[in-house]
Amino acid sequence: MIKVYKYGEVEDSEIFGRVVPEVDVASIVSDIIKNVRERGDGAVLEYCERFDKAKLSSLEVSEDEMNEAYASVEDEFRKIMKKASANIYAFHEKQKRNSFVINDNDGVVMGQKVMPIERVGLYVPGGTAAYPSSVLMNCIPAKIAGCREIIMVTPPSADGRVNPVILAAAKIAGVDRVFKAGGAQAVAALAYGTESIPKVDKIVGPGNAFVAEAKKQVFGAVAIDMIAGPSEIMIVADGSCDADVVATDLLSQAEHDRLASAVLVTDSERLAKDVSEALERIIPTLSRSDIARASIDNNGKIIISENLDLAVEVANRIAPEHLEICVDNPFDYLSKIENAGSVFLGKNCPEALGDYFAGPNHTLPTSGTARFSSPLSVDDFVKKTQFTYYSAEALAKVCKDVEYFAKKEGLTAHAASAVVRSKKENNK
Repeated sequence: MIKVYKYGEVEDSEIFGRVVPEVDVASIVSDIIKNVRERGDGAVLEYCERFDKAKLSSLEVSEDEMNEAYASVEDEFRKIMKKASANIYAFHEKQKRNSFVINDNDGVVMGQKVMPIERVGLYVPGGTAAYPSSVLMNCIPAKIAGCREIIMVTPPSADGRVNPVILAAAKIAGVDRVFKAGGAQAVAALAYGTESIPKVDKIVGPGNAFVAEAKKQVFGAVAIDMIAGPSEIMIVADGSCDADVVATDLLSQAEHDRLASAVLVTDSERLAKDVSEALERIIPTLSRSDIARASIDNNGKIIISENLDLAVEVANRIAPEHLEICVDNPFDYLSKIENAGSVFLGKNCPEALGDYFAGPNHTLPTSGTARFSSPLSVDDFVKKTQFTYYSAEALAKVCKDVEYFAKKEGLTAHAASAVVRSKKENNK
């Protein structure tokens, strides 16, 4: 049964805390990474057999396998994925950044070059559920950024095959190469390279605790997007909302993971009661009812606030991954939202639109990190290089300032590097 609280009448820990069991996987992951670094393909193949029960002769998905998988997916689903891809592309195309040059001062030229990261690794889970949407969301921004090569890893099933919808999505999105590997071993292979799997410059994509820990441990050897925790949804709703609609939206994230968080904040005690009852009615009908049940029992909450402005304050403190504003005038509240991964406005905008189809990215900050981080975007797949040019005359004008600043920091060679040029120029 979901917990119900009145904001201001219970401790903050009840409102803002969540059940996240401590799982120490660091030493296991460290051993896996070390083994893959030392033994390459041999280690990855052994882990595939041990964890995925797949005995493989080759790690790479062949072109024939890709084409066969694509053809096996029903035409209607391929069409829908292509529509979703077009929406994702249109949204992310607006995020492209341009290089710039500043040459307003005589003899001074400065600027910034925006360049794609050369090779990106995309991790796609293959455990309790397959998510072709994640392939589209992670690959398309990289394609827009201009990354030269996109490498995807995903665990095989026991028969040595990759879920065909995952491969179909990869073909639609434009993934360059796909490898049958999952878990920490796949992250290690992407970070350090093996005989088959190329070393990449950045790893993106969600995964379980082992994948998240592996991304932490390889960070520095490669870049990573974020450490994603269990899924989250928060709904701010007024009393005019339909309880079944609100309950179903809460369950849309609860069914992801036993540790997922589903929270309703409302100014209506009646809606709180009705949603609680609707959840109990709907959960048994779900295909993943056991997961949704555990999520609601562990981290499900209904918070009754005095008014909707207070509800927004609660949202900003929680900084949820997904935030639905289910009111008649949602744009009145948009400017007040400071911390959220993605915001869904109004009563006709379920979070599922964002997961699959609308266009904004569904790879979002979790666990309160929306306070300081952002959704996956084209920015994640580019790097920036600055450049500066000064003529001799331009340097002479600022030489004394540079010398003074450097000496204040006690760095006399810094100071001399400016002064020596000025002296040599004056002695010509």
